[in-house]
Amino acid sequence: MIREICKDEAFLAQKAEAATAEDKEIAADLLETLEHHKDGCVGMAANMIGVNKRIIAFDNEGEYMVMFNPEIIKKSGPYDTEEGCLSLTGTRPAKRWESIKVRWQNEHFQQRLKTFHGWTAQIIQHEIDHCEGIII
Repeated sequence: MIREICKDEAFLAQKAEAATAEDKEIAADLLETLEHHKDGCVGMAANMIGVNKRIIAFDNEGEYMVMFNPEIIKKSGPYDTEEGCLSLTGTRPAKRWESIKVRWQNEHFQQRLKTFHGWTAQIIQHEIDHCEGIII
C-alpha cells in the first residue's frame, strides 16, 4: 500500500524502535511507497511513512533493497554534501562517509554484513539518520 509521506518533524525526530518479524508488511508498504516516488526519491525510512520502526528501503544500484535494524559499524572517507528529503523542504548540509560497513537483518531476519561505497553508502546513511531521529 502506498502511504502518505510524513512531514511532522517532531515525529521524525524520534529514535525508531527495533523492527521485528511482525513488521514485514510495513517493509512492503515502504517499498511500494518508494517505488511510487522513484522519480524524486532513492531511499526511505519507515518513519517517513508514519511508522516508528527501524526499517529502511533504498535503491541499491538499480535494485531495491530492504534492511531491518540497520547499523553502521565501520566508516571511512568523510566528506561534506547537501541532501534533500521527501519529508523535509529544501536541501540541507550533511557529513557523510565514502565507505560504510553495515550490519542488518534481511526479510527472513537473518543477520547480514556488507560494505557499501559511494552513492549507495550515502543513501543508506541518510536513511539510518532517520532511524536515529536525526533530521539533517
